[in-house]
Amino acid sequence: MTRLTGNALRLTVFVGENDTWHRKPLYTEIVHRAHAAGLAGASVFRGIEGFGASSLIHTSRLLSLSEDMPVAVVVVDTEERVRAFLPELDELVSEGMVTLDPCEVIRYVGRGANRGDTDTKGKRSL
Repeated sequence: MTRLTGNALRLTVFVGENDTWHRKPLYTEIVHRAHAAGLAGASVFRGIEGFGASSLIHTSRLLSLSEDMPVAVVVVDTEERVRAFLPELDELVSEGMVTLDPCEVIRYVGRGANRGDTDTKGKRSL
């Protein structure tokens, strides 16, 4: 498992829920490629309302239900690893927006890690 703490880079890819890559959701392809590239992690967030370069507002409100909601794929890893992944996005993202933000990772622990471990004072760690 990759250990990641301290300074990092957050990559956010904004696309539409209906955007595809070879008949598969584009956000799924981005997550799978990030995983294959060994990046620390990736998450997909579905927006409830938004607009992009097309200026068309997409919303989940009942009276104007849209089936193409905004989606954000967020990846955090070291700057070197995130920047090495950017050429993958050049191939995949024809419409949307890609942003990079510096961030600081405070805690990055997988499920089941450190369960039952105790610190030097005998207290159970998180």
